[in-house]
Amino acid sequence: MQYIAPLAELIEHFRALPGIGNKTAVRLAYHVLDMDMEKARGLAGAIMRAKEKIGYCKVCFNLSDEDPCHICKSEARDHSVICVVEQPQDVAAMERMRDFKGVYHVLHGALSPLEGVGPENLKIKELLNRLHDDRVKEIIMATNPNVEGEATAMYIAKLLKPIGVKVTRIAHGLPVGGDLEYADEVTLSRAMENRIEL
Repeated sequence: MQYIAPLAELIEHFRALPGIGNKTAVRLAYHVLDMDMEKARGLAGAIMRAKEKIGYCKVCFNLSDEDPCHICKSEARDHSVICVVEQPQDVAAMERMRDFKGVYHVLHGALSPLEGVGPENLKIKELLNRLHDDRVKEIIMATNPNVEGEATAMYIAKLLKPIGVKVTRIAHGLPVGGDLEYADEVTLSRAMENRIEL
């Protein structure tokens, strides 16, 4: 279907977002056009304010509107434990748990030679620089349980072993409420490896 130019441009911008297909982009564009002008200005303003005010913390590389971020500045956090994650969204997921009291380091990706992502493309060097602080006693690798995440965790663990910092990996296995019959072999294998005594 042929759309008038301003609508077609809006659809293209929505379609450029991850996870948005053509039908959803069209639906969002029409939704924006149905908004009253005040709400549309509010949406546009929120996007601009987010782009202008949010940057990366110079310590952990998480998204923040201050530098260092509130987690890195907090004296209530345990700065001897650093949880390494792939993306800022992973920090948000860990924080929802409310159990982790350490600090974070965001790599901004995972090793993927097929996609041209090597160690120099990630914030690995910056992680190593943080270890000059004698307070750091443990690095928790919380990368995704896929080939790239596992490769990244193993690569960083090899770099850290000679330094003498304890490196641990989050456990993987069956989700709470999951059924054994629907679990794949790798998930079952991990669940068996990471079993605990009752």
